[in-house]
Amino acid sequence: MRRSVVAGNWKMYGSGSMIEGLVTALAASVATDACDVIVSPPFPYLSLVQQLAKGTGIGLAGQNCSAFEPGAHTGEVAAAMLADIGCQWVILGHSERRQAGETDSEVAAKAAAARQAGLQPILCVGETLEQRQSGDAVAVVTAQLEALVVDLAAGDMIAYEPVWAIGTGETATPEQAQEMHSEIRAFLAKHQPALAEDTRLLYGGSVKADNAAALFAEQDIDGGLVGGASLQADDFAAIVRAAP
Repeated sequence: MRRSVVAGNWKMYGSGSMIEGLVTALAASVATDACDVIVSPPFPYLSLVQQLAKGTGIGLAGQNCSAFEPGAHTGEVAAAMLADIGCQWVILGHSERRQAGETDSEVAAKAAAARQAGLQPILCVGETLEQRQSGDAVAVVTAQLEALVVDLAAGDMIAYEPVWAIGTGETATPEQAQEMHSEIRAFLAKHQPALAEDTRLLYGGSVKADNAAALFAEQDIDGGLVGGASLQADDFAAIVRAAP
């Protein structure tokens, strides 16, 4: 039985005071015994969140990491640094970074660095609206997976995030999301059969309190990678409660 997970990606939002209030509210309202609850604040606030969330069961993820080991790489953050301050996970290949030019091979290199540092990657894949409308959605997602599946390890997660449903208010229907999640699991069964059944697959694309339960009820959806709704404690807590 795969354990459900709800991960909040706070992107480039927040301030010290706002995040202190948010974590305090989450700690009081989110139960972590039924599923894994993860938050991913901007880099400057990781240590603050780690301190505030200590003992609450709320896990910590970086939003990205470098493929390089610590060294002369100004502006980069090494995976080992994230692990050192208490991160357990790191989000890699998010669509916003792919749209900025990040390639499949770069995501794979970052995933390797993350695993080496003891982090568990949350690997993002997904298609644009144009790719879906042209009938290429499955081909695009499986091509992204091709670069990642060779080194896939136990504990890695895959987040399907249709680009057309991120920050737009649009959401894939539960049936559309399940269809792609089923394709992803079938791909894993072919290329990494020992890991296919246990690898957790998350849906990311305007997950909200009012659609989370329907999405999470699908067979191959093991939780969500939540954007905007994770910045509101009540909304995020409602999504966590929707996890089976």
